[in-house]
Amino acid sequence: MDKVTKSVVIVGGGTAGWMAAASLSKFLAGRDISITLIESADIGTVGVGEATLPAIREFNHYLGLDEVEFIKATNATFKLGIEFQNWHQLGDSFFHPFAGYGAPMHGVDFYHHWHRAKVEGAAGELGDYCLATQLAMNNKFAQPSMNNNNPLSVFNYAFHFDAIAYARYLRQFAEQAGVQRIEQRISKVHVGIENGDIESVELQDGRVIAGDLFIDCSGFAGLLIKKALHVGYDDWRHWLPCDSAIAVPCQSVADITPYTQSIAMESGWRWRIPLQHRTGNGVVFCSDYMEESQATDWLLSQLDGEPLADPNVIRFVTGKRQKMWHKNCVAIGLASGFLEPLESTSIAMIQNGISHIHQFFPFAGIKQIEVDEVNRLNDLQYERIRDFIILHYCATQRTDTPFWQHCQRIDIPDSLKHKIELFKQRGHLIKYDGESFERDSWLSILSGMAIMPEQIETSAQMMPQQQLHQQLQQIQHAIEQGVGFAGSHAAFINKHCKAGE
Repeated sequence: MDKVTKSVVIVGGGTAGWMAAASLSKFLAGRDISITLIESADIGTVGVGEATLPAIREFNHYLGLDEVEFIKATNATFKLGIEFQNWHQLGDSFFHPFAGYGAPMHGVDFYHHWHRAKVEGAAGELGDYCLATQLAMNNKFAQPSMNNNNPLSVFNYAFHFDAIAYARYLRQFAEQAGVQRIEQRISKVHVGIENGDIESVELQDGRVIAGDLFIDCSGFAGLLIKKALHVGYDDWRHWLPCDSAIAVPCQSVADITPYTQSIAMESGWRWRIPLQHRTGNGVVFCSDYMEESQATDWLLSQLDGEPLADPNVIRFVTGKRQKMWHKNCVAIGLASGFLEPLESTSIAMIQNGISHIHQFFPFAGIKQIEVDEVNRLNDLQYERIRDFIILHYCATQRTDTPFWQHCQRIDIPDSLKHKIELFKQRGHLIKYDGESFERDSWLSILSGMAIMPEQIETSAQMMPQQQLHQQLQQIQHAIEQGVGFAGSHAAFINKHCKAGE
């Protein structure tokens, strides 16, 4: 008979550990299942996952968190999308919003009409027809209207926040819900000789903590999934060559922008993430093309204000664990894989992992067919995000440095190749199973990289030219009005959710 799950042990705190603990405490409320989290204060966390995707709002809503209270507790700001500078060519920029473009006309997606008008010389850039993009570029923010009668006013948003403060906030939630926290280093992991399951972890003080289901949130160390269970790793550096990051916060002296900035540089890129109390900064680079000292000097020279800490160097291997779930251990967060933070996917991948645990929680014991399904779903999600990030590199037209020349020579995965070629032919964007990014997100990158289709929907050619041009002007005018009504991002925060008030 399968062993009924009566105890869950989470190894590691940080964002992943406390997101798992908080969510499971809610999910398992009222059941006789204990949750224990083991973490050590002298083991640092990466703690640079400060930019998020809109899915974080769903997670917070599931927990019942008050959004204003959450924003104040984490010094959060709003995020309407990401601005990309110097990715297509030096001096170019484009914006990836959490929103769609325009509105369908005569049953045809807006993009096809826009493309036709663009060719005819009667349309602006694609971002001119997106309210979220225009709000962001004007440093403005307003709560989105979910009025379906006006699709132009519908957009989503995420947050920039202090990841360490968020973990602390969730810890308080989880402990109030009954999660037991043990602060101690783990000295040994006991694995069963017969079945290969993890039986318990032994702490430095000699205590032994047994469990039925173990969740590995120990970061890059992979204390359980890697070191104890020896699950292998798929290395994707041949597709995504960056292998290093350096992060440093600085004083806030510039405007608090409602978007993340991703600025391509000589051999990688730099991020800028504005919080209420400071600005997060970092570089992601390839050590084959740039020395650590060079990357550090360059980053420090680009800061808005005085640095608030020493640079934190992070080495990584882009890829994923070959099995997210093996035996009675599930890996979450960095223990399960790493995709560079170009599209702020790290916390979203933690959420995906937690949702798999919810969906296939082994109440009546672990079933191999369910474990296999979780691993299949996880593999799909990682691969789809991988393809989306590769697109940013392979579509560049930069040839000014050896790094960017290398990116243009990358032999991309067949799944991405098929998607790009189909779009180039007919303007169609297929959506694979497991996609995390919607069609409009792909459009924002493709159009920003000046990739245009050879043909568009035939029916998009049927609208009279004058009528099409007038409708585009009306859309642009409506968006300009919406931007005019909105106040600044900083003013919105000061009025509604300023930290410390």
